[in-house]
Amino acid sequence: MRLATWNVNSVTARLPRLLAWLESAKPDVVCLQELKTTTEGFPPEVAGLGYDVAAYGTGRWNGVAILSRAGLDDVRRGLVGEPTYEDAAEPRAIGATCGGVRLWSVYVPNGREPGHPHYEYKLRWLDALRATVVAESADRPFALLGDFNIAPADDDVWDISLFADSTHVTEPERKALEALREAGLRDVVPRALKYDKPYTYWDYRQLAFPNNNGMRIDLVYGNGPFAGAVSDAYVDREARKGKSPSDHAPVVVDLTV
Repeated sequence: MRLATWNVNSVTARLPRLLAWLESAKPDVVCLQELKTTTEGFPPEVAGLGYDVAAYGTGRWNGVAILSRAGLDDVRRGLVGEPTYEDAAEPRAIGATCGGVRLWSVYVPNGREPGHPHYEYKLRWLDALRATVVAESADRPFALLGDFNIAPADDDVWDISLFADSTHVTEPERKALEALREAGLRDVVPRALKYDKPYTYWDYRQLAFPNNNGMRIDLVYGNGPFAGAVSDAYVDREARKGKSPSDHAPVVVDLTV
C-alpha cells in the first residue's frame, strides 16, 4: 500500500498538479491539508481517478481530506475533545480506515507567535490529538499524516538561528510531539531524494526552494504495527517544482500491507 500526505495550499488552485501527480505516483491513499474549499466543494475530478473522498472544509484557510482506493470506512471529522478558536471549530482533522489501516489527515494550527492566543490554541489542539491517538491506536496499524507546523529537531530547519523567537521550534511544541511518541507513535523519517535533509516545506520567497532553505514539518507518526510495515518513505521534491506549486512537497510512504 502506498500512502502520501500533502499540504496542497488550495486544492482548487493546485488541481491540475494534484491530478497529474495522482496519476504518476499512483498512491492508494492520500491525506491532504489546506484545502481552502468547503466539504461540498471538493473537486469531483479526483473521484474520476477512482478515489473515494472524505473531505472536511469550510472554504477558508483550513480543510483536510482523505482520498482512498483501498476503502474508506469509519470516517470521523474532528478530534477527541477538540478545542475551538474564537468560538469556532476549525476543520483540521479527519480520520478514516483504509485497507485495515487507521489514518488521520491533520493540519496542526500554525500558532502565529509564542504568547499569541493561536499559539495556546495550537497546544490545546495537540493535546486533543494525543487523546485521539490514545483512544484509537490500539493494535491495528495507525498513523497521523499531515502538516504539523512543528520541526521535530533543530536539524529539521535550514538555519535554526533564524527561529529564536518563532513558533514551530519551541519547547512546548516539541514536547507535544514527544507526548505522541510516549503514546506509542514513531516518527517515520523519509529519505531525501536530492539533498541530505528531507525537508518538506520551502517558503515562496527569497529562492528558498532552489537554495534548499526548508523545513521538515510534514510528518508521518505511526504506531508499531504501522512503522514496522514501512518499506520506504521519501519526499517527492519534483512536485514542488514548476509553475504555481504548493509550498509543500508530498511525503510518500510504502507499506508491506
